[in-house]
Amino acid sequence: MNAQFGFKDQFLARISQTLSSARTVEEITRPLLELLEFVTGLESTYLTHIDLGAGVQNIVFSRNSKIMQIPEGLSVPWGDTLCKRAMDEKQPFADDVATRWGDSDAAKALGIQTYASTPVYLDGGSLYGTLCAASSEQKPLTPDGKEVLTLFSALIAQQIQREQLVEELQRANAKLEAISFTDALTGLPNRRFVLDELQRLVAMADRTGQRVLVAFIDLDGFKGINDTYGHEAGDVFLVQVGERLSAGLRTGDVLGRLGGDEFVVVGLTSAASEEGLTPAEAAEQRLAPLLKGKFDLGAAIIDYPGASFGVIDADPAEGNAEDMLRKADALMYANKQARRKQLGLKPR
Repeated sequence: MNAQFGFKDQFLARISQTLSSARTVEEITRPLLELLEFVTGLESTYLTHIDLGAGVQNIVFSRNSKIMQIPEGLSVPWGDTLCKRAMDEKQPFADDVATRWGDSDAAKALGIQTYASTPVYLDGGSLYGTLCAASSEQKPLTPDGKEVLTLFSALIAQQIQREQLVEELQRANAKLEAISFTDALTGLPNRRFVLDELQRLVAMADRTGQRVLVAFIDLDGFKGINDTYGHEAGDVFLVQVGERLSAGLRTGDVLGRLGGDEFVVVGLTSAASEEGLTPAEAAEQRLAPLLKGKFDLGAAIIDYPGASFGVIDADPAEGNAEDMLRKADALMYANKQARRKQLGLKPR
């Protein structure tokens, strides 16, 4: 009697230790398979996952203590498995497998004579797989063995659901983070992302001896497009501007929409000139022509004269990300006034 209580105490302590320390399905399943083998006396214990769509059953984790080997990763047709037969016939235990289910190729190949299993159901009644024990010898299954199968199946199901919940939360967080850094209309990085990226580039330029390129772009006449052709046409214009500017990016450059009709390109550059041009001049000559010409807005086709640019290539010691953005913005404003003067319009 005392020995029986001592065994139960040790058994419960082992389960408690497993539950408290396990962080993954594998960390909870492997100790439980060992305990299941000990309680049932069956030489192989294993957890399966059933893919009903593909019609296969996969061995996820297994423990083999004697001659019979049920390998992890084994995949067999679901219709041929003992698990399906046991569920269909409501026969969770059989010690005459060779006679009862002699047409099962999987059972023959593995040499299974005694078999016990219980389904692993998740919340909502979805079938994840089965928890099984098997032997090449004919052995009985005690009431304790049946109870332990059911208990362990529930414990594994809880851990699977916890992992699935964590994965769902991680995906949701990643999606929310992506949304928080993305302009909803154009799909480009938004102001928050651009500022973070610019801060990173300033730090990198300081370490590598490079300079920081910032091109501030303002779409002249955007309000007129909205007023004349409607906001939907204005949105189409903004999306197309983003697509055209993307075609002029170098490897490592980041294009973002700051809001409204303002875009910015940031990246790293060297102090060396390109064909007699400073890096800032070369960037403007590369990007500015992309925004000139015809845009098909659906409601109308417009011949757009181009945008105002303010481009700098700054030494990282000259200031932080906000300082560089302000400097490029000021150059853009000066460019805008010069362009208006060329067109005979009053400065503003």
